[in-house]
Amino acid sequence: MPIMLSVNGRSRELDVDAETPLLWVLREDLGLTGTKYGCGIAQCGACTVHVDGEPMRSCSVPVSAVAGRKVTTIEGVSSRAAKAVQKAWVELDVVQCGYCQSGQIMSATALLEKKPRPTDTDIDHAMAGNLCRCATYHRIRAAIHAAAATLA
Repeated sequence: MPIMLSVNGRSRELDVDAETPLLWVLREDLGLTGTKYGCGIAQCGACTVHVDGEPMRSCSVPVSAVAGRKVTTIEGVSSRAAKAVQKAWVELDVVQCGYCQSGQIMSATALLEKKPRPTDTDIDHAMAGNLCRCATYHRIRAAIHAAAATLA
């Protein structure tokens, strides 16, 4: 039975196994490779996407669980908060190796869409599930604060 998804504002009918993780459907079936595979157990955050505006780890969610819901990947995120985050990421040279950055940006964007003036504690809480192998956490926090300042 086909599964209906809305991905980046576009309706998609997919003939995939209902238990296939959303991450693999995005990458393999839809060619959206910006969402990364990190750990496969929802602990690192590299696979973060938005489902109905909420950050979700796509590696551990069966595609059937998001049928009929709105999925946004790094390729499709375009809100004012997302643009501010992406600009701050570049201006503050956040990226080192870059592998975790799409997940980091998706989590930071979700935070700023809910809380445009986050405290350090808010940032730490929202970003706790996103690991950075290069430990650029201080630059990530600074970029989130910079993005928030442009939204004010």
